[in-house]
Amino acid sequence: MKRQKTGVIFGGRSGEHEVSLVSATSIIQALDRDRFEVVPIGISKEGHWYAGEGVMDFLKGKPSAGPAHPAILLPDNEGGLLTWDEGREKVTLDCVFPVLHGPYGEDGTVQGLLDLAGVPYVGCGVMASSLAMDKVVSKALFLSLGLPTAPYIWFHSSRWNKDEDGIIADIEKTLSYPVFIKPANMGSSVGIFKAHDRNELSDAVPQSMQYDRKVLVEQAIEYAMEIEVSVLGNDEPEASIPGEIIPSNEFYDYDAKYVDGKSAEKIPADLPKDVTERIRTLAVESFKAIDGAGLARVDFLVTRNTHEIYLNELNTMPGFTSISMYPKLWEATGLGYSELLTRLVDLALERHTVKSNLATSYQPKEDWYK
Repeated sequence: MKRQKTGVIFGGRSGEHEVSLVSATSIIQALDRDRFEVVPIGISKEGHWYAGEGVMDFLKGKPSAGPAHPAILLPDNEGGLLTWDEGREKVTLDCVFPVLHGPYGEDGTVQGLLDLAGVPYVGCGVMASSLAMDKVVSKALFLSLGLPTAPYIWFHSSRWNKDEDGIIADIEKTLSYPVFIKPANMGSSVGIFKAHDRNELSDAVPQSMQYDRKVLVEQAIEYAMEIEVSVLGNDEPEASIPGEIIPSNEFYDYDAKYVDGKSAEKIPADLPKDVTERIRTLAVESFKAIDGAGLARVDFLVTRNTHEIYLNELNTMPGFTSISMYPKLWEATGLGYSELLTRLVDLALERHTVKSNLATSYQPKEDWYK
């Protein structure tokens, strides 16, 4: 059987650029070479696209024996990746694994380009990706559907610059310290701070505003367990067993996730059976709420004594190394890493087939537009 040309896109214009490189390295190594012909596609921090076997080393600033040619994905509904060096070459892609975390990748932008190009791709579509990325919009959606989430307020950076005292007054009227300050559109805990008082709040907000014009201030759920669940599927998704993150710092910040190597996890999480099942149900409900496809990791906060559950957020392209929580949770549920990657590509092809059979034109009774 002819191997499927599968593009793996990584890097990107995001504060999560480095995380993407690590995730993609693991995926490229684990994809079944009997079925897939891997086409590495890298995006620099400046937004330039490259293709070739040397792209990963190129983005990491390392010497490479392989090529890294400039490239562009053609939005012509033929799945064409155009690369050039001295000449030009068009590669038709059978599927794409967009291993991009954060803005300009996980937020629906690249998904829209892939839709225009007519290429099947792993993961959520434009709407689900953008909904999950925007913490303000997704929390409003969850609340409207009765899904539990922590109290919050949000504001634009322009308002903060004009009325910092007024916003602080609103925060202190609605929430109690400590609170979390988050860019509305970012992941990997980039730009997230915990404020225990007014001074820390005033210091943290401008730092979060470096990453987004919308800022979310959320009630901290003190002494809560950080619980994660992996969801897999299209219209009939399934949830893995839950796992608990035990952060090395006060909360699961960027250093605790990727740098110091001291955080731990407990799989499965030590929870009563009814709480476990409730969390798995909520994970699937939230995935369906955004019209998710393929995969997402759903994060919860659960109080230790009373087991109150708060839906925190969905990550539509979570960290994907072999030791990341998304694949580890599925491995503990009975689905191995390489098999998981193959299943995700199959789900992408399944969804693309359904979408391709939809009508894209309408014939009116009269040619009134001519």
